[in-house]
Amino acid sequence: MNRRRCATAAITVVCALTVLASPALTLSAAAAPFPPAPPAAPAAPAGPKKTLEEVRKEIDALYRQAAVATDAYNLAEEQTKEQSEEIVKLARMIVAGREKIDRLKAQAGAAARAQYRNGGLPDGAQFVLTDDPQLFLDNAGRLQQGQKATKDLLSEMSQVQAELTSYAKDAGTNWTKLEANRVKQAEAKKDIDGKIAAARKLESELEAEELERLRHLEQQEQYRAQTAWLGTGVLKGLDGKATARGKQAVEFATAQIGKPYVWGAEGPGSYDCSGLTQSAWGAAGRAIPRTSQEQWRLLPRVDIKDMRPGDLIVYYQDASHIGMYIGDGAMVHAPRPGRNVTIAGAGSMEILGVVRPE
Repeated sequence: MNRRRCATAAITVVCALTVLASPALTLSAAAAPFPPAPPAAPAAPAGPKKTLEEVRKEIDALYRQAAVATDAYNLAEEQTKEQSEEIVKLARMIVAGREKIDRLKAQAGAAARAQYRNGGLPDGAQFVLTDDPQLFLDNAGRLQQGQKATKDLLSEMSQVQAELTSYAKDAGTNWTKLEANRVKQAEAKKDIDGKIAAARKLESELEAEELERLRHLEQQEQYRAQTAWLGTGVLKGLDGKATARGKQAVEFATAQIGKPYVWGAEGPGSYDCSGLTQSAWGAAGRAIPRTSQEQWRLLPRVDIKDMRPGDLIVYYQDASHIGMYIGDGAMVHAPRPGRNVTIAGAGSMEILGVVRPE
């Protein structure tokens, strides 16, 4: 009996499912469809494809912006090093000052204990009370000397305390600058990475043949600028000879040819533009600033007609690039990311001016 009831229930369920799936219900549901989707908006017309020359200019602009950010990064890094060294120096001075204060306090304490033992009178004061005139005069002089020594001791303690206060204030100021420069470094690094990534993205979208043509366009532009520069007759007036240090700097810089450009690098395996010039002159025994902008700002300037091998040529109005003149209208430089240290025409880029490290 129970089996019949179960069978009957099962048949009922199957029938219900069959009815739900019947064509009549399907047609009924289809009689009230959802509102039709609106027609898709027409695709925006694609803009005109950029020419390879436009792409070249865009990539060049991005790398130049990265060079400016690299200078900002290098300057912040240099200042961070200086401030770190200054903080360490001040910390040592504070330690030495505190040790000196401790010694002075010990001397003052010994003098105070001696006065206490003598009833509040300093050593020698007891002898002033003698009836012997000569002994009185001798001991009076010693008493004056003791009083002066005590006064000098207190004055020295006061001076050292003031110095400690000044050192601590300077250390705090340098720490604030240090933190600010770390922020500048982080911001500059982000900017550099962003510009280089954008330039590389543009390059990655080009076919191998287009990349080859792009490099050819770069060379053509450099050749055009160099030819125009030479056309001014600039080399006719260039007869300056390199000094001994200048020769050393040129030899070092040209020995780095083929090594890759890496922003922020100072060698020995890779360089950025100012890292190369700084290292070259450092090898010649002359310390110069770290960035191209600081080299332009702080080194003595010379007229192009007086240029000689070893001098540094600064490029673009923002002084964002620098190379070393090696003679015969050529210079050696670290061009940009994706390129190696190489020799190029000294006039192949827009010249801002020339500086001389010596």
